[in-house]
Amino acid sequence: MEQSENYITEEKFKALKLELIDLKGPKRKEILDTLAYAKSLGDLSENAEYHQAREDQGKLEERIQKVEEILRSSKVVSASGGDIIEIGSKVLVLKEGESKEITFQIVGSEEADMAQGKISNKSPFGKALFGKKKGDNVSFKTPNGQVDYRIINVS
Repeated sequence: MEQSENYITEEKFKALKLELIDLKGPKRKEILDTLAYAKSLGDLSENAEYHQAREDQGKLEERIQKVEEILRSSKVVSASGGDIIEIGSKVLVLKEGESKEITFQIVGSEEADMAQGKISNKSPFGKALFGKKKGDNVSFKTPNGQVDYRIINVS
């Protein structure tokens, strides 16, 4: 698995497909209806509803393009559960000097969410973990200095 590629999990792929259907269907229709109503109010130059609807339409179309690009350019992967850390791997680590073990899942950059324990394969920590296995030690630099972890388990 090439670390520099853009990856998404099957779960994220399905979620993006559903989001795209919603954006192109009900959301787009809702904005078009709002635009039609705002136009019916008259003078467009001083029509706040019209300008807001146009701004919302621009944001919607931008999001549609972004989702389509993610779906087109990303490789879909499923967690393999192997011994080597790659996209989809769940990694139990222990930070040097601490006693609490933490679990992270390695995901593509589009799915990264530290609050859910999902780290990007392109983040400094993700890069350090990628390709390693249970028992390995990893280090990476942060703005506060170097951080060291031991890999307790990979699933």
